[in-house]
Amino acid sequence: MNFNDIINPTVAGIKPSGIRKFFDMAYGMEGVISLGIGEPDFVTPWHVRDAGIYSLEKGNTMYTPNPGLPELRRVLCDYLSRRFGLSYEVPETLVTVGGSEAIDLAIRAVVKPGDEVIIPEPCFVCYDPITRLAGGTPVALACLPEDNFKLDPERLEAAITPRTKLLVFPFPNNPTGAVMGREDLEAVAEVIRRHDIAVISDEIYAELTYTGERHVSIASLEGMRERTVVVSGLSKSHAMTGWRLGFAVGPREIIGPMTKIHQFAIMCAPIMSQYAAIEALRDGDGDIADMHEEYDRRRRLVTDGFNRLGLTCFEPMGAFYVFPDIRSTGMTSAEFCERLLKEAKVAVVPGDAFGESGEGFVRVSYAYSVKQITAALERIEEFLKNV
Repeated sequence: MNFNDIINPTVAGIKPSGIRKFFDMAYGMEGVISLGIGEPDFVTPWHVRDAGIYSLEKGNTMYTPNPGLPELRRVLCDYLSRRFGLSYEVPETLVTVGGSEAIDLAIRAVVKPGDEVIIPEPCFVCYDPITRLAGGTPVALACLPEDNFKLDPERLEAAITPRTKLLVFPFPNNPTGAVMGREDLEAVAEVIRRHDIAVISDEIYAELTYTGERHVSIASLEGMRERTVVVSGLSKSHAMTGWRLGFAVGPREIIGPMTKIHQFAIMCAPIMSQYAAIEALRDGDGDIADMHEEYDRRRRLVTDGFNRLGLTCFEPMGAFYVFPDIRSTGMTSAEFCERLLKEAKVAVVPGDAFGESGEGFVRVSYAYSVKQITAALERIEEFLKNV
């Protein structure tokens, strides 16, 4: 059988994740310090793990309702109201297998062939391929270093065409750490409302901001709730990556079709993860605060470190990444990362893995211990002396 004839050409044309490429390269090497993966080095808090274990001890090993356990969905509404001032009812919620599934469902529920989806870059790697798989046309919109990697409303306006259906809004941002404050959001929202565009707001890092103010969701602004699907999860905020528990909230008119896709493609999120999530969302505010404080400490350490080494580093105000400028080395992002891995045994991710506008930068995660970060900075300093 000639598989070239049967594989969907859209799938065949999608490039593998640039993040996983360098992770795989580093995986087989001894002595590597990896700052490449966006995974908390914290273990899921014990009281959350205990809730998952207890659910198994009680024999909860069955399917749940497709949208998730009713109790979890109620707790989710309470959590969003308490932490971010967002008001949703249970029928406007959907529990998913990680935030990534929520993104996939939202794009597939909204986008049809020929629709354009504006994707601010640099950004997480999944938005473009999911748009293509849905038959849509991704429209990359560069967020510039001189704008602190924020989405510029005038550039957004210029990117909109009669075929524009959707804006993906990835703030706080992976990989840059950029945050959009209320004033920034108001300017963007005005453009969105005027052109009647739908929004997917990826707020997976909402609990990890360092501006001194609580994260503001674009869905909280006037005229935005009815056109916005907020997607998030517990992986980053509660150190629950392996539990694969995410969610989406938004208008019933969109959540309903998303649930239909979820019903046929996935069925439901794992029941033990849902019970653990109830505990995390109900009683995990202290855990969030403790991890937030440690991330902030690491953020300052790694930002100061790269600036001291002469690799200019924008101060990230969200997530747990820095995005230093490596253009002064004369290397491309990929060349820098490959040489750094081979010569210094430090793994980071090339900026162009997050879109063409990321070329000339690298993503460094500080979701690692201070000891690892300090050792990595020392190796990078030695590496730069030989460049």
